[in-house]
Amino acid sequence: MTSLNQDIKDKLARLNVLEKVIVANVVIFVIGHLLKLILSLPKNASLTWLELPSGFGNFILRPWTIITYAFAHYDIFHLGFNMLLLYFVGRMFLNLFSSKMALNVYFLGAIFGGVIYLLFYDFLPKSRIGALVGASAGVTAVLIFLCAYMPNKEVRIFTFSLKLWYIGAAFVVLDVLRLLGDNGGGYLAHLGGALLGFLYAKQLAKGNDIGKGFEKLMDNIIGFFKFKKKSPLKTVHKNKSKVGGYTKADFNEFNNQKKIDIILDKISKSGYDSLTTEEKDFLFRAGK
Repeated sequence: MTSLNQDIKDKLARLNVLEKVIVANVVIFVIGHLLKLILSLPKNASLTWLELPSGFGNFILRPWTIITYAFAHYDIFHLGFNMLLLYFVGRMFLNLFSSKMALNVYFLGAIFGGVIYLLFYDFLPKSRIGALVGASAGVTAVLIFLCAYMPNKEVRIFTFSLKLWYIGAAFVVLDVLRLLGDNGGGYLAHLGGALLGFLYAKQLAKGNDIGKGFEKLMDNIIGFFKFKKKSPLKTVHKNKSKVGGYTKADFNEFNNQKKIDIILDKISKSGYDSLTTEEKDFLFRAGK
């Protein structure tokens, strides 16, 4: 059992941050399904404590749901589509940007999607008392961020290629058209996530990372729950392979990071298509 636990931990450690988000969504889906079977709960009732309610009065009593709703799915097809899309756009995103920025876009997209849902749900035709679940707003934010940041980048879909902005525009238009359907509240959240992703990308291209404040807040919250353990005194052996306290590997890592920073700066000023083939290959390898 210990070996199995260690093997699972090792595999999880090798996942990127968005893949870990996918694992969290799948685990919560399984837990919800098991609770439904064990407690004989009605359909779509096992994860009510994670759902975002449609009214502000109920939301005030459950403020955590502005984030947790993005981890709740009842339908396996809903879960599967969201997670597959997040997997593919996540790999593209993390080849260019940091893990923290990926989480910023995802969570801010989910939050903004939830806010738009709370503000405008009652104005929709056929609006009814309901609750919001699903990662779609966060996933849409990541997708539209990429489409807005490098709109002319072409991606291969089956046997043909499409520019990213075509894909982003198609998603937005479909969501607008479906606002009048039974799941209008869900598509409101999609559009909120899309708007956040678009604004984030356009501001980043101007050198302004609008997610920095959220990132610092999350770092402070995580730091609050971390307890530093006092370590006993230990003998320090001088490493002769170090120069000025740094190893050759440290220097290589520093130089690689500087090169990545220069390439990302070039992307922010002139776009992804301005990169040379060598720069694109280097950025792809660094993302691995």
